[in-house]
Amino acid sequence: MRTFLLLLALSFSSPLLQAETPFLQSEIDIVKAKNRAKASPEKLVAYADGIEAVRKAAVVDSAKTVDDKAPDFTLPTVNGSSLTLSEELKKGPVVLTWYRGRWCPYCNIQLAAYQKILPQIEELGAQLIAVSPELPDKSLSTTEKNNLRFTVLSDANLKVADEYGLIFKLTPEVERLYGQFFDIREFNGTEAVANELPLAATYVIGQDGVIRWAFLEADYTMRAEPRDILKALDALE
Repeated sequence: MRTFLLLLALSFSSPLLQAETPFLQSEIDIVKAKNRAKASPEKLVAYADGIEAVRKAAVVDSAKTVDDKAPDFTLPTVNGSSLTLSEELKKGPVVLTWYRGRWCPYCNIQLAAYQKILPQIEELGAQLIAVSPELPDKSLSTTEKNNLRFTVLSDANLKVADEYGLIFKLTPEVERLYGQFFDIREFNGTEAVANELPLAATYVIGQDGVIRWAFLEADYTMRAEPRDILKALDALE
C-alpha cells in the first residue's frame, strides 16, 4: 500500500510527469520486429548469442550504478570545444546517456525520443549529454541527422566508457556480421578496437556527482524510457 501511495504521489508531484512522453521501447520493438523478419535464422541466433555473452560477462554488474560517484571526464564536442562533467554539474543535474553509433537504428530512435523530452529535462533544471565512441565529425552527423539540440560528446578511445565499466566485447560472429555492413573504425577511428562497444547506459547524476538513477541492460535493443528519466530527475527535487 505504501509503495502504491508513493508512486501515486510521484505521478502528481510535477506537471512535467503528466506530460505526454513516448514509450520508447514500443518504437524500438516495431523496428526490431521488422529487422527480425528480414534476418536469417543464423543471424538471429548470432545476435541472441551476442547478448547472452554480454550477460555472462557480467558487464552490467560491474558498471557504475546508483550511489556510485560518477567518474569525472573531459571530452570533445561536435563543434570542436570540450566539456567537463564536473563543470556542468555546477549548473544542475546531468542526464548522461551512451549510444553505440549512428549506424545503430535503435540508437537513433533513442536519441530522437530524448530530444522530445529535452524541454522537460531543462525545466527540471537538468541537462542532457549523450556520449558515443564515434569521432567528432561522425557525432556531428548523428546530431544533424536526428536534429538534436543537446550536447553530444565523442569518446573515441572508450576511455570514459571504461571508467564507467560499460565496455563489452562483440562475439566473433557478431563482429563478422557487423563488418558486412559497416566498418566500426570508419566511425570510431583507426585506433578503435573493432570488437568493443559501450552498453547503452543512462544515468541521472546529482549535483554532488553521485549517480542517483541508472539504466543498465545487456540487451542493446532495450533503452531507458523517457518518462523514467523524468521521474528520476523529479525525485531529486
